[in-house]
Amino acid sequence: MSADAWLTLAVTAMTVVAMLRGFAPPSVALLGAAVILMAAGVTEPEQALAGFANPAPFTVGALLVVARAVHETGALVPALSTMLGGGRSFLQAGVRLLAPTAGASAFLSNTSIVAILAPAVSEWSDRQGTPPSRYLMPLSFAAVLGGTMTVLGTSTTVAVAGLVEGAGMDPIGLFEVAKLGLPLTVVGLVVIVVLAPLVLPDRSGPRGSLGAASREYTVEMVVERAGRLDGVEVEAGGLRSLDGVFLVQLERPGYTIAPVSPRTVLRGDDRLRFVGRVDDVVDLHGMAGLRSSEDGQLARLGPGTGAIYEVVLGQQSPVVGQTLRDSEFRGRYQAAVVAVHRAGFRVDAKLGDIRMRVGDTLLLISDDDFEMQWAEQPDFLLVSSVGEITSRGVQRRALVVAPIVIAMVALAATGVLTLVESALLAALAVVGLRVLSPIQARNAIDLDVVVTIAAAFGLAAAVRESGLADEFAIGIVDAFEGLGPRGVLLALVIATIVLTELVTNSAAAVLMFPVAVAAAEAAGLDTRSTAIAIAVTASASFLTPIGYQTNMMVYGPGGYRFPDYARLGAPLSLTVIAVVVLGTPVFW
Repeated sequence: MSADAWLTLAVTAMTVVAMLRGFAPPSVALLGAAVILMAAGVTEPEQALAGFANPAPFTVGALLVVARAVHETGALVPALSTMLGGGRSFLQAGVRLLAPTAGASAFLSNTSIVAILAPAVSEWSDRQGTPPSRYLMPLSFAAVLGGTMTVLGTSTTVAVAGLVEGAGMDPIGLFEVAKLGLPLTVVGLVVIVVLAPLVLPDRSGPRGSLGAASREYTVEMVVERAGRLDGVEVEAGGLRSLDGVFLVQLERPGYTIAPVSPRTVLRGDDRLRFVGRVDDVVDLHGMAGLRSSEDGQLARLGPGTGAIYEVVLGQQSPVVGQTLRDSEFRGRYQAAVVAVHRAGFRVDAKLGDIRMRVGDTLLLISDDDFEMQWAEQPDFLLVSSVGEITSRGVQRRALVVAPIVIAMVALAATGVLTLVESALLAALAVVGLRVLSPIQARNAIDLDVVVTIAAAFGLAAAVRESGLADEFAIGIVDAFEGLGPRGVLLALVIATIVLTELVTNSAAAVLMFPVAVAAAEAAGLDTRSTAIAIAVTASASFLTPIGYQTNMMVYGPGGYRFPDYARLGAPLSLTVIAVVVLGTPVFW
């Protein structure tokens, strides 16, 4: 290999490691790699920065605005009762839920769809007396599958469509990817409905910890000095007869009392640990003689406090990697964390000392405006109230959004406008018609996703220009030529699946594009169809929670553990391999 190829390989490897280990977000890692290779002379500035002039990032940004409009207006809420209304078996409920989810994801951001449906599914499963783990992972997987049916279904297909057009090939039609995406979605949904009840564990997420026998979490309170309980026995102070709340531990400097005897005399500054239901523990906050522990989970947040929320931490959350105390969570968000769930377990340690991780699900208490204030921010992947789902302006604004989405799809599908033109006009319409405010529209655009796609174009150009793509392509063809062209396609598909699970799906698709094109030319495959195959494959991430954002969104609420994803994800990944490898040469 040339010196440029070796340098590009080293920079690409370091970029993948940086994204895999979380040293830098994908946008920073990819942009940094593109800039380094540009400065080293591997690419020219116009090549390194070509992604910022490509329609793909702008299309993705516009689609995110439209998806936010659908989310904010609750345009999908009227369908929830139909989707979730009946059927106690997974076969009945699964079909009613998953098929419409996949269909909607073909035209709207699957992230927004999961954000809308996940809280409703959790509430519904609680009412049905079934664990949410049966439905939330299938919900995410159905949304991912549905996104493969159109170009605008995922940012990945949009990015590859931009690369295809930039390489001088014929543009990809809006529904062209459905040649692979539709059979993949149909077969994938069948696999989910058949296997999910067999392979998914029955676990309760954080909402389950508010229900039935396991509706308990811990909270610390402090006995006020010279207060009503100072010098009073536990039983005489009424702490042994609380409804739904139990005193399990008393801490004093130098020693701990557990279990706590009814005759134990309380002293000022005693730290009391209670276990109970959320609504009952909240009542402790108003009990005379007790105050919130400075290091406890509840705090005095002011008047109006009392609404309970469930939030999931994302990679961009400033809380990740810090303890709640160090991050000043309470002051930053005006919310008090009452429980932390991680990989299906309630964390019982002192909350102020727990170091937060991506995917942690927090139950917190704040005021009624918390969801409105933080649902659009990147701090949390998911924000939902623990209670009934309410629609926000469904009656009027949803009637405005629906025609805009239909017009956007129709104009792009008929070729009257390009996808980027129809998407930008739709985004302008939802702002112009005041469905979203300009601030809401700006917040809806995930700059990390947009910059990731644009920056990946520069790194992909370096992989191509340095000759690294050709070297990889030759290696793949030499290793699999005995299996024929389909063997080469099989190798490309497997490599894409592995890369997608390690880094973001959009980055994986853009990085694999030059390799796939070079390998297709060498093996006699159609380059355009091979590029589409890579786009569909990169969009289908099922093996880990970190491979796709919707997988991470349901990780905590479903009470899942990391290995759970492979139980259902491995058969789905094999389905992807079979459909793509067998179908691509047939459909093109």
